[in-house]
Parts: sequence; C-alpha cells; structure tokens
Amino acid sequence: MPAGIPSADFKAESSSMTVFATHPYDNMTTKHRIIQVGSLAGSPSANKNLADRYDVVELWKFPDRKAALAEHGKGITAVVTSANFGANAELINALPDLKAICSWGVGYETIDVEAAHKRGVQVSNTPDVLTDCVADLAWGLLIAGARRMGQGERFVRAGQWGQVHGSIPLGLRVSGKKLGIVGLGRIGEAIAKRGTGFDMEVRYHNRRKRDDIDYGYEASLVDLAKWADFLIVATVGGPSTRHLVNQPVLEALGPKGIIVNIARGPVIDETALVAALEAGKLGCAALDVFEHEPKVPEALTKSDNAVVLPHIGSATLETRLAMENLMLENLQAYFDTGRVITPVE
Repeated sequence: MPAGIPSADFKAESSSMTVFATHPYDNMTTKHRIIQVGSLAGSPSANKNLADRYDVVELWKFPDRKAALAEHGKGITAVVTSANFGANAELINALPDLKAICSWGVGYETIDVEAAHKRGVQVSNTPDVLTDCVADLAWGLLIAGARRMGQGERFVRAGQWGQVHGSIPLGLRVSGKKLGIVGLGRIGEAIAKRGTGFDMEVRYHNRRKRDDIDYGYEASLVDLAKWADFLIVATVGGPSTRHLVNQPVLEALGPKGIIVNIARGPVIDETALVAALEAGKLGCAALDVFEHEPKVPEALTKSDNAVVLPHIGSATLETRLAMENLMLENLQAYFDTGRVITPVE
C-alpha cells in the first residue's frame, strides 16, 4: 500500500469557453489525419468538430483494432482519446510517427504516459476547466449523504410521507465539522475552499506536505480518517492509488463518518466499503465513481446509507464544452507549433 498519494498541480490558463466556429484547416483541401480512439459522446459537439477539422480514423468502429492500426497508422502523428478509452503501450508502439496524444478530460491513468514519453510523444489533458463543477458535486454528495436527501426523496416519491408512523432517520449537521481531503490538487483545493465557507476545520493527506497552503497535513491516511467527520477522496487514479482507502481507513472514519468519492472508483476498496456499511462500521458512502463501472454493487444501490451517482462530476454543459474546447486547442496547437498547451509531465 502506498505511503501517500500524488498531488500534481499544473496551473493552465486557457480560453475554456471558446467556441470553435472556424478553424485554420476548415478551408484547406487537405486535413491533418488523426486517430480517434473512442466516441466522445459526453461532449456537446466534439465528434462533429473533430470530423469537420480533421481526417479522422474512428478506431472504435473497426472490429479488428490491431489490423486497423496496421492499415491506417502510418503517418499518423496525433491521437485523440479520453480516460474511458486510454492509450496503452500497444497502441502507442503501433504508430511509428506518433507525436501527440490529446485526451478529453483531466484523468490520464489509462494512458501509458511513460511509454509515450519514452517515444518522445507529448500527452495533454484538460485540467482546471472541470475543477469547480467536480468540487461542487463533491459538496452535493456530502450534503446529500449527511442530510439523507436521497432517502428522503425516495420516502416522498413512494407516498410514505404522512402514511407511515414517523419519518426517515435523523441526519447529521454539516457545518462546523471536520473535513479530511485525500489529495489536495486542483480539485481537492477547491473542495477545501468550500469547506471554509461551512466553518469547517480542514486537513489533508498527500504523498508530501504542501508548503503553500495553511490547511493541516496528516502523513497517515488512517490518522486523517480518525480525526475527520467527513472524508472526501479527490486524488488521481491509477496503480499508485488503487485501494488506498481500505478497511483500516474506512473503519477509522467510524460509524458516523461519511466518505465521498469523486476521484476514481478503484481508489476505494469497494468490497471493504460494502462490508463496513453492512456492519455499521461506516456511516455513509456518497459516490460518483465505482470500482467496476458501470457495474455498481446491489448492496450500494439498495442501501439507505449510500448515495450513488453515474459518474457525473464534470457533466454540466459549461464544463463539457470547456473540456472539448481545450482538447481541440491542444490538438490545434500541436499541429500549429509542435507543442501542446497543457502537457502531462
């Protein structure tokens, strides 16, 4: 188990809401050829904008991916992908002329960045533009879990209000509590800032202490969980953080504790999470991500001590458009200058 978690802070200023009405290549007879690994259906117009501006090889439409890469890969210098589809070493090494991978989204744990950098291939993501919406959702989940909003809504929708004795169980006050954050990067910092508005004391756990902030630091995640009333997971995904939140952490949070996850599902040991909830050793789990998406354990979907959402942290019109635009800006910048705007280092 890793001793801590990474917190990569690269501050990128971009014209996040730029609308790509025109493009330098639109009026050219020859378009740059790219490979798009999967359909970006979660973006308002990304597939169309890519098709309008580039000669796109839509890899997901080929039944034999390996054969498609062999047939169409020569001369391809840029790939577009997302965390859902990734770009593994096999794909990277199948493209001898590859120079840039532009990903839609902030997460890049499914992209083999090491393999790309060994080949001199740049990798870009879309940081900053989704920070506020994901932080907002973290707080929505926290409040929904503490105040039993999901259970209350189901109670009303089922026509039970006024028809049965009593009501739903009492919830927990949110304001003035102790907030622990796992991963104080961009999103974690935005979550912490919101916590101060709720008169909370905030502490965090990272791989290392940050000297540029005043929040309390806990080198031990178990110690942070023991201290906190609420624990929000905002770290990166990938092998280095898999099951970082395990049985000891969950049980340290305690029978009144609430855990929120807006990071990546595998950061939490889901089996241990279900067991802690069922044994009454954890108060509530409020989750936007899961270990085996889109599969969600029945024990969570049926529990009144769980709030479950379908991975919608960035799912607002404004944020998805901003992600699309930054991905397009990175791709255009590579073709115009040879350098992406927001590189993953």
